Amino acid sequence: MALVQPGSFLTLHYRLAGPAGDIINTFDGKPATLSLGAGELSPAMEERLLGLNEGDRATFELPAGEAFGQRNPEMQQWVARTLLNAMGDPDDQYHPGEVVEFATPDGLATYAGVVVQVGNTDSPDALLIDFNHPLASQPVTFEVQVIGVL
Repeated sequence: MALVQPGSFLTLHYRLAGPAGDIINTFDGKPATLSLGAGELSPAMEERLLGLNEGDRATFELPAGEAFGQRNPEMQQWVARTLLNAMGDPDDQYHPGEVVEFATPDGLATYAGVVVQVGNTDSPDALLIDFNHPLASQPVTFEVQVIGVL
């Protein structure tokens, strides 16, 4: 059987859950494919995969902050509505708790943030967006089933 090593290319099902429940769960859908070391999973999760065999299923409990670090207050930023209008539909309405996707400067990828607040006294049209990972500062359950290893 193939063994997961640094640089392995994997096909797997995985589930990430925090205290409030699942954030990602591929067990009921299409499995994920990724290359270990490419940054697609956090280093703490990749470390847990090392040494598993093709076909293994395991569950790991990661302590608070280990999987996605601690919450960083500087990762909450005000975003002007004009920027959001330029990226999407100017008629879109935003609400606290909603996830908003942003393109990277090169336009080749996206990243997401969660709307914390809409408007303030200085900028009624601005949105306070939290770019921290939703599981930052939280304990994480990481369940995995290794389907294939190359």
